[in-house]
Amino acid sequence: MAESITTLQPGMKGVVEDWASDQTAFKNVPWGKAMMWIFLLSDTFIFSCFLVGYMHVRATTTVDWPVPSEVFALDFFGVSVPLLLIAIMTFILITSSGTMAMAVKFGYEKNKKVTFWLLLVTALLGASFVGMQAFEWTKLILHEGVRPWGNPMGAPQFGAIFFMVTGFHGTHVTFGVIFLFITAFKVRRGDLDEERPGFMTGRKGNYGMVETMGLYWHFVDLVWVFIFAFFYLW
Repeated sequence: MAESITTLQPGMKGVVEDWASDQTAFKNVPWGKAMMWIFLLSDTFIFSCFLVGYMHVRATTTVDWPVPSEVFALDFFGVSVPLLLIAIMTFILITSSGTMAMAVKFGYEKNKKVTFWLLLVTALLGASFVGMQAFEWTKLILHEGVRPWGNPMGAPQFGAIFFMVTGFHGTHVTFGVIFLFITAFKVRRGDLDEERPGFMTGRKGNYGMVETMGLYWHFVDLVWVFIFAFFYLW
């Protein structure tokens, strides 16, 4: 460390060179991973603004807010079960986070076959989550009459903020599923081992791209935990 400090230029030029080289934060970190962290940080601010806005609307509305256990209930053999679909969706997404973590682990062990299957399972779980969310939206729109500009079950703001936040999150999951399939295909084909030119290839013999995808997927899962708590349990 002392040697690296003595090589710096004196004065302002040395300060600029020190900060420009990212000595602490990004030393020996691939650009893809660093940029993913920056993207997730910006996304954190966006989701935080959405949730803070939701809390403000929920706390200041003068009309009764719909009861989540009634709005999101699902008929199961003639019995209305509160939050049944949401519980299944949450279980699926949390499970996919586990398979993604295992994919990263086996990726760094360069176990191509296991990594491929774990990525594929993660993508399929994510796709099933999106499908269930589409079913939930269809039920609310067609059967319950909920719209972004109105809601027959209570406060009109409910539809607007619900579709905005869950739709934004669902878009993230959808893009994540697409990139998971791409990554799985590249792992299966051996692109990460041979550094074939192309999109999301990464460095030769390095499965860091799998870890980068893992960062994104874990973030999406974490955001859903907050959405689940705010929208469905509150």
